[in-house]
Amino acid sequence: MAGRDTSPGAVAEEDVVALLTRRHDEIRELFAAVENAAAGDSSGDECRAAFRRLVRLLTAHETAEEEIVHPYARGAVEDGEEIVAARLEEERRTGRALLRLGSMDCAGDGRAAFLREFAALREETEAHTRAEERYEFPPLEAGSDPEWRRAMARAVRAAESVAPARPYPAAVPGGADSAAGPFAAVVDRARGALRREER
Repeated sequence: MAGRDTSPGAVAEEDVVALLTRRHDEIRELFAAVENAAAGDSSGDECRAAFRRLVRLLTAHETAEEEIVHPYARGAVEDGEEIVAARLEEERRTGRALLRLGSMDCAGDGRAAFLREFAALREETEAHTRAEERYEFPPLEAGSDPEWRRAMARAVRAAESVAPARPYPAAVPGGADSAAGPFAAVVDRARGALRREER
């Protein structure tokens, strides 16, 4: 996906594959920022702030994929049901790991344990993004026209904008989220807009 134009004017009209790939790059950058902050920040303030940014981005991104991208991939990708089921399980593991890490401290005596668990999460998240980029994104790009992909990107951004700021309820068995009602309504509107643009 190298060479995509991500200038402000271009980002407004980027297609869904470009948007999702850019989010993956942003997630990679935030993982590095957390690790760098944990290594050099004795108070832990910088590390905790970077970790909160990562949690917000990962939560918004995975929520949008679960609500907008994976449902499409189930039908559009060969073996889509199995591929999406594997991605969803990976996303649930990510949510559970984020919850565990959120209760740990990345400074002082807790730093070594935090960094061990964080490194494992980073490795698993990287494998997850590579799988999406290999199995979901190419059929998404090949099997639809550019305007539809731009409409899908708008739906993804709408879903991201109302996603919870903490790990999504699927990460916790039996979990509940007070934002689920309004979020479901926005997702329904985004999906409806996408269906109208398909016609």
